[in-house]
Amino acid sequence: MGNRFKNAGHLVRVALLFAAGCVIFVVARGLFVPKTFGQYGHYRAAALDDIAARTPRFAGREVCETCHSEVADLKKTGAHAKVGCEACHGPLAKHAEDPASLVPKLPDTKVLCVECHEANSAKPVKFPQVVAKDHAGDTACNECHKPHKPGLNGDSK
Repeated sequence: MGNRFKNAGHLVRVALLFAAGCVIFVVARGLFVPKTFGQYGHYRAAALDDIAARTPRFAGREVCETCHSEVADLKKTGAHAKVGCEACHGPLAKHAEDPASLVPKLPDTKVLCVECHEANSAKPVKFPQVVAKDHAGDTACNECHKPHKPGLNGDSK
């Protein structure tokens, strides 16, 4: 039996290296993984506080509608009724707080509209899709369509 383990020194060295690796891993994990990681599953619980401390960039549809009720009334029954204002106009919390501090830019409809409406076989069949170059060439979408109340079946004038 003593003969079997006569040259087992290399096994001891491998076991010691493995044990040292485990210790290094546990120490490194303690240093680099936040203490609240895993408190709510695979999430860092303190991230909620970090997110809550950020300054909001988006105002929200309700805030936009308080000053722009005419646009809200127009959109209410249109195909874009469920699309939030800031989906097209960008984050506007600063504008909502102080309208003079940030003047929203009118989006380039040749670029913006095709983000949703460019033909793509992965989209639902009933979703309005176009091949922009074939449909309008270089004409901006808002020259023919009303973005706040686009009509159905292309009848939007």
